[in-house]
Amino acid sequence: MAGLTTPAALKRAGITALPPVKRGDVEQLVSAQPVGTMLIVDGQFQQCLSVGHAEIRSALAAGWQVWGLSSMGAIRAYEMREMGVRGFGSVYEFFCKQVDFRDDEVALLHESGPSYRSLSEPLVHLRVWLRELRQRGFIKQKDESHVLHRLMKLWFGERTIGRARSMVLELIPKREFQIDESLTDFERYGPKTHALRDFLRDPPGLKGQEG
Repeated sequence: MAGLTTPAALKRAGITALPPVKRGDVEQLVSAQPVGTMLIVDGQFQQCLSVGHAEIRSALAAGWQVWGLSSMGAIRAYEMREMGVRGFGSVYEFFCKQVDFRDDEVALLHESGPSYRSLSEPLVHLRVWLRELRQRGFIKQKDESHVLHRLMKLWFGERTIGRARSMVLELIPKREFQIDESLTDFERYGPKTHALRDFLRDPPGLKGQEG
């Protein structure tokens, strides 16, 4: 159950890609398909009810192997890590290890239908970008924390690359060239997409039919 995060590699791996998951989708899939492996990636939550814990528990009880990563999948994997849902990837690890990491860090505003074009940037991506700026010596740790907390106060739909860039340049206006250079290939800061690609490259013990 993917969507925004889904790479073309899904087709090559022979995995059936479904729209971002919402309440009832897991129950419907389990009732219609033989037991297999379910990979929860993206999910809907604002325009409808999000995928429920009860339906995921029912899938586990029926024998399905359930993995969660990247976005809504990482949230549910973390929340249900002691119930049998398996987590994968750096976004899931953020939930496990980063004390200030919140659910809305993986959220973004997007178009209502395929190809679900993004209109904002997940905070987790901006967090990774800010960390690299600090590691490259462009900003100090206090600057990284300052910008991160300003972004955290915003509604997720207001978090954009342009807004984050402006916040950083307020602190280091003479570094405009270096900051813009760091943004030329922003995809490399996207752990949501990387997690799915890594999972498909080396699946950690998949079984049966995938959904």
